[in-house]
Amino acid sequence: MVEFENQMLTGSRFERVDLSESRFHNLRMCDVRITGAWLKDLVIEAEVEGALMVNGVDVAPYVEEVLNRDPGRATVFAVRQGDADADAFRAAWAVDQQAWQETVQRARHFPEEKLHEQVDGEWSFIQTLRHLVFATDAWIRRTMQGDPWPYDALGLPFSEMLPIDGMPNDVDARPSLDEVLALRADRTASVSEVIAGLTDEQLAGSTTPVQGVGYPPADAYPVRRCVAAIMVEEWLHNQFANRDLAVLEREMSAGAT
Repeated sequence: MVEFENQMLTGSRFERVDLSESRFHNLRMCDVRITGAWLKDLVIEAEVEGALMVNGVDVAPYVEEVLNRDPGRATVFAVRQGDADADAFRAAWAVDQQAWQETVQRARHFPEEKLHEQVDGEWSFIQTLRHLVFATDAWIRRTMQGDPWPYDALGLPFSEMLPIDGMPNDVDARPSLDEVLALRADRTASVSEVIAGLTDEQLAGSTTPVQGVGYPPADAYPVRRCVAAIMVEEWLHNQFANRDLAVLEREMSAGAT
């Protein structure tokens, strides 16, 4: 078994290679071509931009159409459109909040140790909530509200972020569910405050330049980008959380029989 971490493999060529049972995580695969392959039970979870060709057929539009059969997803992802107005962002935030309310209720039926359990190397349920705390600190409290250092000790940055001096990043912390939910409630209140006052004029402009070392880097950012990042991040991580909770439920059911 060969492991590649933090490697640049741009332009690599693989020929007569057996990749069975391999796992690829946090990849950038643009303009990649796979030919002469035998694919069985291939699972792809990815942000697809442009074409996704399978045997000469672009399946990307079909995938998008199926995903958007969930009206919640369609509402949230609509904020990525350049013409989405402030009311569209408010509708997306309402969808996100409702989705997480239902997911948290589902999670409360699990023993708490299960909520610290990782599925296939992904973040645990509690780690996912901690990451959303960090995302809110970064894109709402820092960029939108101007706090140069809003980060909580339990916030969890994305895995690929380069270290920043003093930035909390304790992957192994094991706070209780209630502790993380209290932190989340504080952060979602910040998002709700921004969303409630959001105007179409704001969406057309940029934030006041944020100061000091941190993430994102000191700069001004399009308001639309900052708020859309949170809307989509909340939705996607809710989907990931429910995917993994379903796995844990099956494991618990199998163990009980």
